[in-house]
Amino acid sequence: MRYFAELAYNGMNYCGWQKQPNEASVQETIEQALSTILRQPIEIVGCGRTDTGVHASQYFIHFDIEGVLPEGLMHRLNKFLPDDIAIYQFMEMPDNAHARYDAFYRKYGYYVNTQKNPFSIETAYHFPFGAQLNFQKMQMAAELLLDYEAFAPFCKTNTDVKTMNCKIIQSEWEWIEHNKKLVYHIAANRFLRGMVRLIVGMCLNVGLNRISIETVKQSLDTQQPLAKSWSVPPQGLFLEEIKYPYIHTKII
Repeated sequence: MRYFAELAYNGMNYCGWQKQPNEASVQETIEQALSTILRQPIEIVGCGRTDTGVHASQYFIHFDIEGVLPEGLMHRLNKFLPDDIAIYQFMEMPDNAHARYDAFYRKYGYYVNTQKNPFSIETAYHFPFGAQLNFQKMQMAAELLLDYEAFAPFCKTNTDVKTMNCKIIQSEWEWIEHNKKLVYHIAANRFLRGMVRLIVGMCLNVGLNRISIETVKQSLDTQQPLAKSWSVPPQGLFLEEIKYPYIHTKII
């Protein structure tokens, strides 16, 4: 039987989603818990890879088991797992359903605190120079991405991807006045390695007048890296929404 599970995790204590030798990963933590409770080896496939310290407020996995899931599994699994991983639901699926390849929409949010906040140290990037930012220019830089299909300037080096093409559906900044917070929203069919953090860094550099919109445009036109490339810290980044053609509910 093939099952999907919807879950969320705080990535601060993990080397990322994917299993790594001698490091704690979200994938290995869930696999060990499922294997122990179900008393059979379980291998899970995730909807994507998140880097060290990156979070997911919505994430999907699939896995196969012999037989059917026992009653009360979600409650038992959540008790077994550490507090920074939560399972929300299980769904029985056809044998060919795939958590990674069937997802056609992914949305990320990146959270920037412009004033010090002791309660979001793990979940937002503290950027103390907010007063120096030109929000209008940042918004223009974000909207510029909607005109392009290839994003080599915003991909980490040493990647093995076959195409730099992505279909970006949303790219915009939001200013939340009451807590002095910036949020970058981006949605696409797929993302390159490190793409969102490099885009956020570019937008902040534009907002600080360190680089111009024209420089960003030239980089995208030529598909060459920016001279002043900046990958912002991981803790502000959340994978927030995944869509499948056959799943129409959202738990959180």
